[in-house]
Amino acid sequence: MAGRALAAVAVVIWATVVAAKDAASLFPDGSSQEKDSRRLFQTSDNCIACHNGLTAPTGEDVSIGADWRGSMMANSARDPYWQAAVRREILDHPKAQAAIEDECSICHMPMTTFAARAAGGKGRILEHLPVGQGDGADAVLAADGVSCTVCHQISADGLGSPATFTGKYVIDAKTSGVKRPIFGPFAVDAGRTRVMQSAGRFTPTESTHVQKSELCASCHTLFTHALAADGSDAGRLPEQTPYLEWQQSEFAGKASCQTCHMPVVAGQMPIAAVLGQPREGYSRHTFLGGNFFMLRMLSRYRDELGVRALPRELDAAIGRTLDHLQQATARVVLTGTRAGDRLDVDVDVLNEAGHKFPTGYPSRRAWLHVAVTDGAGRVIFESGAFQPDGRVAGNDNDADAGRFEPHRSQITRADQVQIYESVMLDSRGTVTTGLLSGVRYAKDNRLLPRGFNKTTAPADVAVHGDAASDADFAAGEDRVRYTVATGDATGPFSVTVRLWFQPIGYRWAENLRAYDAPEPKRFLRYFDSMASASAMVIAEARSVIR
Repeated sequence: MAGRALAAVAVVIWATVVAAKDAASLFPDGSSQEKDSRRLFQTSDNCIACHNGLTAPTGEDVSIGADWRGSMMANSARDPYWQAAVRREILDHPKAQAAIEDECSICHMPMTTFAARAAGGKGRILEHLPVGQGDGADAVLAADGVSCTVCHQISADGLGSPATFTGKYVIDAKTSGVKRPIFGPFAVDAGRTRVMQSAGRFTPTESTHVQKSELCASCHTLFTHALAADGSDAGRLPEQTPYLEWQQSEFAGKASCQTCHMPVVAGQMPIAAVLGQPREGYSRHTFLGGNFFMLRMLSRYRDELGVRALPRELDAAIGRTLDHLQQATARVVLTGTRAGDRLDVDVDVLNEAGHKFPTGYPSRRAWLHVAVTDGAGRVIFESGAFQPDGRVAGNDNDADAGRFEPHRSQITRADQVQIYESVMLDSRGTVTTGLLSGVRYAKDNRLLPRGFNKTTAPADVAVHGDAASDADFAAGEDRVRYTVATGDATGPFSVTVRLWFQPIGYRWAENLRAYDAPEPKRFLRYFDSMASASAMVIAEARSVIR
């Protein structure tokens, strides 16, 4: 017992020395903005010193640092698609560059941007690219993405209200030194508080708001304002609204974002490897999401992108993401009948998520791939096959940037496909993938969560296009009928339906080819090399019709 206590004290001393050394070496005296940065925030290294090396009662490694480091939160600034999209928006709207960088960085490079705003300035992005190669406090903090001292310093003020959406969260910018509060769900005694103040330079403060959906809503409820040629406001668009979708679901009040995306470890365990106190309710910092493709890209091009997560940490994050998508998002149910030389196949798609699926950034799409074979094993009908270059066979938008595939209640031809997605139009009524060009949605038939009433839902989460009048497109489900002519083929007929998911749709990547700039070119190089792995099957069902 004495040996363990001594070892713990040694680690505390080591952590304190490391924190002080890091602060001195990483944050040398610089501009007033850099001084604000280092006064307000610390890099994750200082937290990981004590919050790694954690083992669940089952023996699984559930370290906060290891889980977080492999997540999209940790790599928000390194995301090459985000960097390419920012460059595209700046090239489309050069007069608004300062505003674009400021708004797009508040949730992807939050520490530098919040500090810049606190000092009366604006956030910057391009000066921090390539990520991790600059000097000074701002470069280091920018590279750390959505780090520990961002989320855990956000106060409860205004959370869940429009005042805090689009990255307008509140962090105390006045208090200095160890008195700065760092929020967590547990009470911390005086002794451990002093340890935290020494090693992390913050005062741990109990508050359960960090376990509520409203915290996540501050960055994951995002409204963009389209820009006219002269830079004026051309209209407001709800770019991503999972929190508002969740509010309309049966999950609101029963399960929070954290319930699914930061699952609680069963049993008691400490939250720190140093003098940790066993507690119930330890949440893993996995931040489960759907962007398996970007995690794979970060892993393959880790050196170019300055990724700091260990290969095994990214591999674990990819595995968890794939499991999450296949176990907690959607299911398909298949029934079919035969009438002479015709098959009628009903596909029911069931949404298991607490928000629309897909949700979040509008590049995401899911679709149905249905194939029918005859008794000899020949394919007599196929809709929605995934192509090696990232396209979906039969999708109008993949074939032509100016068109899009409508929502369908019935499919009778192979060139028709059911795609669950949102499609933006610009002020001229043209289909666009430019966020600051989009003024409204021509289509939003993403699967609704259970409890969602599409006839009474607020405009910001409304259904758009033909799905609005489709009686079979309802809360938690959609039914699509496939009518297949069998001709002279003989049975029995085998039907396979697969629900595919793609985080970055083909058109969202392809439209970047028009931009002669390093970030779009680099992303397209990555995408082209990995397009065949850009989508995955998340649900499948089979049936035989005789």
